[in-house]
Amino acid sequence: MSVIPVPLARTALFDYPKYWAECFGSAPFLPMSRAEIDALGWDSCDIILVTGDAYVDHPSFGMAIIGRLLEAQGFRVGIIAQPEWDSKDAFEVLGKPNLFFGVAAGNMDSMINRYTAERKPRSDDAYTAGGMGGKRPDRSSVVYAQRCKEAWTDVPVILGGIEASLRRIAHYDYWQDKVRRSVLVDATADMLLFGNAERAIIEVAQRLAQGEAIEQITDVRGTAFVRRDTPQGWMEIDSTRIDRPGKVDHVVNPYISPQELSGCEGERRSDAFYGAQYDEHGEPIVDFKQTKLERSQTVIRLPTFEKVSNDLALYAHASRVLHLETNPGNARALVQKHGAVDVWLNPPPIPLTTAEMDYVFAMPFKRVPHPRYKGMKIPAYEMIRFSINIMRGCFGGCTFCSITEHEGRIVQNRSQESVLHEIEDIRDKVPGFTGVISDLGGPTANMYRIACKTREIEAACRKPSCVYPGICQNLITDHSALTQLYREARALPGVKKILIASGLRYDLAIRDPEYVKELVTHHVGGLLKIAPEHSEDGPLSKMMKPGMGAYDQFKRMFEKYSKQAGKDQYLIPYFIAAHPGTTDEDMLNLALWLKRNGFKADQVQAFYPSPMASATAMYHTGKNPLRKVSYKSEPVESVKDPAQRKLHKAFLRYHDSSNWPLLREALRRMGRADLIGDGDKHLIPKNQPKAADEYHAPRRKNSESAHSRRTGGKKILTQHTGLPPRDTGAPKKPSSIKKKSRRR
Repeated sequence: MSVIPVPLARTALFDYPKYWAECFGSAPFLPMSRAEIDALGWDSCDIILVTGDAYVDHPSFGMAIIGRLLEAQGFRVGIIAQPEWDSKDAFEVLGKPNLFFGVAAGNMDSMINRYTAERKPRSDDAYTAGGMGGKRPDRSSVVYAQRCKEAWTDVPVILGGIEASLRRIAHYDYWQDKVRRSVLVDATADMLLFGNAERAIIEVAQRLAQGEAIEQITDVRGTAFVRRDTPQGWMEIDSTRIDRPGKVDHVVNPYISPQELSGCEGERRSDAFYGAQYDEHGEPIVDFKQTKLERSQTVIRLPTFEKVSNDLALYAHASRVLHLETNPGNARALVQKHGAVDVWLNPPPIPLTTAEMDYVFAMPFKRVPHPRYKGMKIPAYEMIRFSINIMRGCFGGCTFCSITEHEGRIVQNRSQESVLHEIEDIRDKVPGFTGVISDLGGPTANMYRIACKTREIEAACRKPSCVYPGICQNLITDHSALTQLYREARALPGVKKILIASGLRYDLAIRDPEYVKELVTHHVGGLLKIAPEHSEDGPLSKMMKPGMGAYDQFKRMFEKYSKQAGKDQYLIPYFIAAHPGTTDEDMLNLALWLKRNGFKADQVQAFYPSPMASATAMYHTGKNPLRKVSYKSEPVESVKDPAQRKLHKAFLRYHDSSNWPLLREALRRMGRADLIGDGDKHLIPKNQPKAADEYHAPRRKNSESAHSRRTGGKKILTQHTGLPPRDTGAPKKPSSIKKKSRRR
C-alpha cells in the first residue's frame, strides 16, 4: 500500500463543498430513533455516531460537536447513545449508515468513569440521565466497535474521543495492571482519530462520500490505522532499542528507507555518507527545507507491543518518544508493530484557527438534553449548562494530566465576539438562566490567547512544557485579551455575574497583576480553586509543577485584591497523594505545610494512572521518561501498595480523627513520634476521641458514594477532559477549610 506525504496545508472546515443531503437542513435534534428519521424525511443516515454518554445537544459534549459539524457539511447524522451492548440489536435501530459508524466511549475514558483510583466501582455516572451507573460497558470503544461490525460487517468503523486518543498505542492499563494493545487492534476498527478530531473527521467523511475506500485514506493527520509494511518513499528511524554499554556498532544513516537498508548495513558513518557540510566555525550547515521534506516522509519505529509488554525500560522509552512527537509543527509519524501488523500513527492534527473555532461553536446546538430523557437530570449537563468553553489545549505539560495528549499543547482560541454571542444565546434560550455564567474557561482558566512569540519558534519547539521548570522566555504571558473579555462579558444586558470555575494557572497569573485584580474583584464566587498539587520538590519535579514560591506570591496578591474589593474570599488548593516520586516523608512534610498554613483540605486526590500519561509510565516502569531512558537511568519510586496509598491520603487529611490511628503508627515507624501530642507543634493528638473509631468508621465507609451523590457535577470540571475526578473525603463547603481559629 502506497501513501503520499502527510501535508501541513489544510482546507478550512467551512470551505469543503457540501454533501447533497444539505437540502434537508439541520435537525432540531440529531435523530435517535427510526421515527425521528422518518419525521425528517430521510430514508437513511449517512453517518451514525455511537457514544457512551447520554445525548446532550451542547458544545461541551463531544458527540454533539462532531454530529453538528458533520451535519453542517451536508451529511445526515444519527446518534445511538448508551446502547445495550449485549447484542447487535441496539446498533441496528437506525438502519445501515451509508458511510461509516463513528464510535466513542464518551467524554471520559470508560474505565476512569466507572472506577475510583482504588479500582472500586462507582455507583453513579455523571453523563447518564438520572446519574445512574452501569449504562456503558468497560472499555466502551472496543465493545461498541465490535457490535457495529456484527451489525453491518461492510460498514467502516472509526474510533474517536478521549478513550481512543489515550489508547492509540500499546499502553499500560491500571485496571488490569498490564500493557494492553492499541485499542484500534482490540476493537478491530478501520481507523482511529486522535486529538481534536474536527479536521480529520470532515476530511475522512468527504473522501468516503466521494467513493474512496477507507483503507486508502492514509494521509490524514490525527489518524491511526493498521498496515503491514512501510510504504515506498518513506524513511524509517529505528527507535526500537535502548543503547547499552558495550561494543559500538557501525552507524547506519537513520534516514535511509527500509528497502535500501540491506545494501548499506556495512557502511561506516562518514561526512560523505551523510552529505554533511560545515561553515568556517566547524558548525554543520543545515538545509532546513530539505530537513522539513524528510521529516514529512519520516516514520519512527517504536518498540513492538510484545517488547514494551515485557521490558519496562523499553516501555518508558516508547512513552518518551511519543511525547517528543506531539508538536504539529515538527512531529513525525510513528509506527508500532502488534504481532504481524503495524499500527501507524500520522502526525497530530493542525490546530484550529480562531475562525474555525468560531465556526464549530456556532453550530445550531439546542443546549439541552434530547427530549427522550423526559426531563431527567444529567449531572454533567447540570454542571456546565451555563458555562462556556473559550479555548482548547494546554501547554502546562503536567505529567499526570491527559489534556496535552488529547487536545495538544498549542492553545486554540475563540474570538471575543463568538464568546459574547454564546453568552447571549444562553441568556435567551437556556431554561433556568438566572443571569449567572458559571464559567468562562477551558482546560485552564487563563491561557486564552497566550502563545509563543513567533510561529517559527513554536513550530520548532520540542519541550513538553512552556512553564516548567520556569516560564519560557518565548512565551507571551499578557492576559489583556482575557481581561477585556471578562469586562465585555459582564457588561452584557441580562448578565449579573461571570464566574471563573476552571482551574487557574497561578504561575502565569502572577505575571499580570491587572488580570489577578480583575479576576479577584469581579469573578470569584467566594472560593477560587488552584492546584499546587504538592509542597515538596521531589514529587513536583515528576509532576512538572512549579514550587510553592509561585503559590505564595499568588496568595498574597489574591488576599490583597480581595481586601481592596471588600470581599471575604478564599483559595481552595488541590493536592495529589501517592504521585510517582513521592515518599512518605514528602507526604508528612506536605501535611506539616497544611497545618502550618492553617488548611484542613477536603479536595484530596490519589494519583490515578490514566493511559498514556508520562506519570503513568513512571508508575508502571519505575523510570523517568522526562529524561533519556536507559536500563540504568534514574529510578522513580511509585506508591502501589494499597496501605501506603491510604497512608498518603491520610497525611493530607491529618485533621480527620478516623485517620489518627494510622498516622500515629506511621509517625512512630518514621521516627517522628515528636509530632504526636496536643500542642500547636504537633500534627495529631496523642489520644483518640472517645468512641471515635466506632463513630467514624461507618461514615467513612459510605462517604465516597454519598459525596458523589452530593457533588455529582463537581467531578465534571475534570471528567470532561478525561481526567480522574477529585476524590474528596468530605463534601466541599466554605466552612470545611479553616485558617487557624477563623472560619474560612
